[in-house]
Amino acid sequence: MTSITGRVTPFPSYAGLRESSLLLRTVAQITRNRLATASFGFVLLLVLVALLAPVITPYDPLALDKKANLQAPSFDHPLGTDQRGRDIFSRLIYASRISLSVGIVAVLLSTVVGVPVGLMAGYFRGTTDTILMRILDALLAFPPILLAMAIVTIIGPGSTNAMVAVAVTGIPTFARLARASTLSQVELDYVTAARAIGAGPWRIIFRSILPNAFAPVLVQMSLAVAYAILLEAALSFFGLGTQPPTPSWGAMLSEARGYLHLAPWYAIAPGVIITLLVLALNTFTDGLRDALDPSHQH
Repeated sequence: MTSITGRVTPFPSYAGLRESSLLLRTVAQITRNRLATASFGFVLLLVLVALLAPVITPYDPLALDKKANLQAPSFDHPLGTDQRGRDIFSRLIYASRISLSVGIVAVLLSTVVGVPVGLMAGYFRGTTDTILMRILDALLAFPPILLAMAIVTIIGPGSTNAMVAVAVTGIPTFARLARASTLSQVELDYVTAARAIGAGPWRIIFRSILPNAFAPVLVQMSLAVAYAILLEAALSFFGLGTQPPTPSWGAMLSEARGYLHLAPWYAIAPGVIITLLVLALNTFTDGLRDALDPSHQH
């Protein structure tokens, strides 16, 4: 028994070295993909702009100026003004804080809840798997936008509640992904060996299976952020997300739709930034998926 225990104890440090090596190879592979690198740089730039919003913006995003309502883009107002004379550029920058934070936090919540559910369903199987999967199937029966709208209608509008609603719609995807990864590993030799030396189910799940399921989860997280931002924008567009006068990209589009014939620039700015961000995230996700694919690492 003593010799067996002595051989098992070095495993965590070896696993750490292996994960570090995988991370370095992944980063090196992504940097070779110029489009993916540029896309990631664009996303980081938007995050930096959101963090520095108070420094970058020339005007208070909530300040009203009825004398300057619906002004075309100019030197003083690079993206023009809205129907209440508020600077669109300043509101666009501050809106990025809401839209990005809702998208990122919602995906983190979906991951934190969905991945453990999928790991448990795949490892324990049987009744546990059946019950958990039926609950997830019930959530998947509704289109995500309708499910999110229903949740916000019940708990009330607002950016925080929209974040919760978006997170709930993402849980089934992460749970199914984690379950599939677990089912493909649960009968492998290293899991059988862990059981043989007396490792408990939770230790096996979170110390052995989860690290090997991390790559597909990471790819899905990158893709899900883009979808979460779109979903939050849709909720705000319909008046169920961020509430006025707080700016968000979806809320700005909602306000702009009544002035398309008078001030087309009003809708262009948030529409373009949403499109570019989603394209950048999707492009980076493709590069990340290629980098994590073993066939691309040689």
